[in-house]
Amino acid sequence: MSDQQRHGQQYGESYEGYEGYDPYQQPQRQQQQQQYGGQQPQAQPQTPAWPGQQQPAYDDGQAQQYTQQWQGQTWETQMQAPVTAAPVAPAAVAQVPETPYLPPQGTGAGAGTAGAGYGPATVAGNTRVTDAQRARLEGRSPIIEPGMQPAALTALLGLLLSGTAAIGTYALVVPLVILQAVTAAGWFRLNGMWPARQGIVLAFAGAVTADVALLAAGRENAPAAIVGTLGVWVVLTLFLQLRSHADPDTRMSGLMATIASAALAIIAAGHLAAEPDAVSVGAAAVAAAVLARALPLPTAASVVVALLAAAGAGIAVGGMTELGSDGALLGLSAGVCALVGHRVASYDYPSRFVHFTAGVALPLAAAAPAVYLVGRALI
Repeated sequence: MSDQQRHGQQYGESYEGYEGYDPYQQPQRQQQQQQYGGQQPQAQPQTPAWPGQQQPAYDDGQAQQYTQQWQGQTWETQMQAPVTAAPVAPAAVAQVPETPYLPPQGTGAGAGTAGAGYGPATVAGNTRVTDAQRARLEGRSPIIEPGMQPAALTALLGLLLSGTAAIGTYALVVPLVILQAVTAAGWFRLNGMWPARQGIVLAFAGAVTADVALLAAGRENAPAAIVGTLGVWVVLTLFLQLRSHADPDTRMSGLMATIASAALAIIAAGHLAAEPDAVSVGAAAVAAAVLARALPLPTAASVVVALLAAAGAGIAVGGMTELGSDGALLGLSAGVCALVGHRVASYDYPSRFVHFTAGVALPLAAAAPAVYLVGRALI
């Protein structure tokens, strides 16, 4: 047996029948063995043939015959040190639950612990968990109420409505227009649409149109003026949304938000359509109910106290008007509607802008139908 054959058997190679073997490559092979410490370097992949050059064809048996089989440790495993994970400081471990997490797909919002099933934040940036999502994960309510400052603004605006109603119709228009403008802006921001200048202007224009129609038609024709303006604005909003080039989902959400905002702003004109005494009692009752609702009490107790405060304000202001003790019923009705508007403005962790727009205006806007209807029934 020749030296080349013995060398081939040592490394599991066979050179018999290999027509492409070049004996002049033997010194180069020995040099590579010395370079790698006696171990055979890994065979390089075959380079593709040039266009027009015929590539030698090998069947599976031949390919397996000339494949080098390595046994034992290679140069990489002998020379390279194993990579171990760096130790994690206890402070870093404590900070892991405080980092933003991306909720896993297919899991509900009410998952268990914050660390289970959630991956850590990466340098690429995970989507930040909103305050509402974090509250649900921690088992807390995702609802934040406007608080005392917006309640104080609502009370101030309610007292302005109550006082100007006793002065005259045109004096009442000033705080009413402010209420309608804040209602239009707050509803769009409450629905997550900002900026929405065209929608806000459209809703506010509908409210001003209803006010003008009421002043022209008189209180006796108030339902026709309000409902007629609302119908015209619904058709106008539909026409404008059909001309929009946005995607269907965006157009639908914009359509619903614009119609709802215009409806609330137009319905707020019910304060202008109601009797002045009813407006004085109802607006004062809303102011008392919202202030009582903002007190640091449990929810159930706060609601009861707010309704009692609304009824008490109705009796107090009703005694100064023709309503008398019937003001309690009007105040209670206005207080219930005000709490509904207050609850809507508290939805799902809103921003301070929502609290100081929708949180201020919605209690008074929602109470307008009760002020008009109950006032007409009692006076």
